[in-house]
Amino acid sequence: MPQGRPEHVPDDGLTTRQRRNRPLVIVHTGQGKGKSTAAFGLALRAWNQGWPIGVFQFVKSAKWRIGEETALRVLGESGQGGPVTWHKMGEGWSWIQRPGTEADHAADAREGWEQIKRDLAAQTYRLYVLDEFTYPIKWGWIDVADVIQALRDRPGRQHVVITGRDAHPDLVEFADLVTEMGKVKHPMDRGQKGQKGIEW
Repeated sequence: MPQGRPEHVPDDGLTTRQRRNRPLVIVHTGQGKGKSTAAFGLALRAWNQGWPIGVFQFVKSAKWRIGEETALRVLGESGQGGPVTWHKMGEGWSWIQRPGTEADHAADAREGWEQIKRDLAAQTYRLYVLDEFTYPIKWGWIDVADVIQALRDRPGRQHVVITGRDAHPDLVEFADLVTEMGKVKHPMDRGQKGQKGIEW
């Protein structure tokens, strides 16, 4: 896309404005750092446009306090941009499963997805951030075909961004925009764990 211009304009009968304003499904995947960070950066842009934002964090505990949550909640309550609603499911783990709790996590994930489907049908938000949503799909807790069907059928102009490693190939094929974060170097390679202000 040199200078922001598409290399190919399809003969689809749409005007430039109609094509530009189509709602997007966006996937941030890959082994590298920055998938959720990029999604929350997108949420900041949506907030600035006055869009209602729904954040659904899968496999992250309500006990976790991350910087993006605090900042977006404050912004959402400021009355200057769009409102922000934050939902958390799970018990505080990410791509590493903890033994003995899979049934509860699976049920939490399924209920979270059912809520998202209800919100999509009601056009509750303009931007949905489905953070770490690739994992319950990967583990078979949520059917990827159901996800794609619900996203395909969503009414209005609702944008959806999905984050997490190992995005399902069918989801990648369906999405409008896919970015794969690749790791070149990471402090954990030298035994350094995550730190405040960088990872959360």
